[in-house]
Amino acid sequence: MAEPLLQVKNLSVSFQQDTVVDAIDFDIYGGETFALVGESGSGKSITALSVLRLLPNNANIQADSIALNGQNLLTIPEIEFCRWRGRRIGLIFQDPMSSLNPVMTIGAQIAEVIRLHFSLKPADIERRVLELLQQVEIPNPQRRMREYPHQLSGGQRQRVMIAIALAGRPELLIADEPTTALDVTIQAQVLALLKKIQQQTGMALWLISHDLALVSNMADRIAVMEKGVLVETATRAEFFKQPKHPYSRKLLAALPEMRHCQDKTAMPSAPLLQVNDFKVWYPIRKGLFKRVVDHVRAVDGVSFSLQQGKTLALVGESGCGKTTLGKALLNLVPASGGQVWFDGIDLGQLSGEALRKKRAEIQMIFQDPFAAMNPRMLIADIIAEGLKALRPEINAEQRRQKVLQLLKQVELPASSAMRYPHEFSGGQRQRICIARALAVNPKLIICDEPTSALDVSVQAQILQLLKDLQQRQRLSYLFITHDLAVVGEIADEVAVMYQGKIVEMGPAKQVLMAPQHPYTQKLLKAVPVLAAV
Repeated sequence: MAEPLLQVKNLSVSFQQDTVVDAIDFDIYGGETFALVGESGSGKSITALSVLRLLPNNANIQADSIALNGQNLLTIPEIEFCRWRGRRIGLIFQDPMSSLNPVMTIGAQIAEVIRLHFSLKPADIERRVLELLQQVEIPNPQRRMREYPHQLSGGQRQRVMIAIALAGRPELLIADEPTTALDVTIQAQVLALLKKIQQQTGMALWLISHDLALVSNMADRIAVMEKGVLVETATRAEFFKQPKHPYSRKLLAALPEMRHCQDKTAMPSAPLLQVNDFKVWYPIRKGLFKRVVDHVRAVDGVSFSLQQGKTLALVGESGCGKTTLGKALLNLVPASGGQVWFDGIDLGQLSGEALRKKRAEIQMIFQDPFAAMNPRMLIADIIAEGLKALRPEINAEQRRQKVLQLLKQVELPASSAMRYPHEFSGGQRQRICIARALAVNPKLIICDEPTSALDVSVQAQILQLLKDLQQRQRLSYLFITHDLAVVGEIADEVAVMYQGKIVEMGPAKQVLMAPQHPYTQKLLKAVPVLAAV
């Protein structure tokens, strides 16, 4: 058998007394795709960063050896190892927007890597930059190379990250959650691109992910990590046919599936929310006097209704207007036209105190729970904030009791009340945001991608919690997402949004199992499913 390209023996990483990676061994062979899977906090990214020696100074790395092509990386001086990073081992980070320099053009950032590792003339560097942009299939590369990160879409920024990682022609490419926040169609494009480049260059791909459906379509071998320990390593066929470790079986069991929508039974109930010909247009101004020459039609004549105690899933790609619609219903962004009837009342006819009281019955759970909470406030104060503003008749002791009751409701310990947001995991922070939304007894909750960045097991817990709360309190959900497998788990009805319009709407089973519109069919075709092995 061929010698491994990367060989890691007895690697441990600790921070003070806390061991986050515990004596792990694994090999990666040339040309193969090796997937490291597990929940957030299991040590996946720490393992990759320790191989690249990119951990902070307070990290204690112990290993018998970390060898690339037989050479122990731990014995190479730091100055020399700087030439290895990017040249021999490439890295694609999870969040391209925070990884790219916002004040440098795309072309300059790719050229920087080429200049560092190769002695080329300026004209040859520019030619190589164009070649890389063409390789990652960026449209109009000549123009795009002079643009800045904020001028590109999420999928295009991720392609630029791949171009930067490929600039040094690495033997091993580490992809750390490269598609976590991308829509299914963009995700499919990025993964197909990685596969294509791997076949062209023969490099090894180390894929770090918590998405098992994605892994089943990409990986040759899979290693499962739990709390810093590798609990199972197997070929793709072995792993998906018969996982040996209980934790592996738990991860597979937690995968959301679209077919679960078939189990739903329809029960008639009164409409709670009715939206008619709703518009959110943004003016495009040009010229010296900034006259309006056109509009960006973010939401363009949308109509739908949502019954009490039901869930309507609003699906579509980034930029289609889903989140704008959700925010406009709450008046967080101004609407340009249309009617919103809530609980039989036209919200457009209300103002002042009457509107404020009615809007208290509609709450929102935002996509990023950490950004949605004040990092300097205790959890008790974060949850009680809505009560103070909207229920002034409740005294301090009643608020305290209500906070404890809400924490219990979302299955968090009472001690959470006196802690800060940074002390919780992503799943726990999302539970806190749910508790905050429930504090003022709403009838409708707008859930904006509440599970998009969560692991499958945590995602399953949040979805189950939302379903339990719905059954107990007859809550209605407008569930905004691009994850169609999640839709199958929670939705009664599905509305598909494309370029500001709803192009298809109906019962979840009908839309997911027999889509009529070409765009819905395209979305469903792009959803990663467990590959047959």
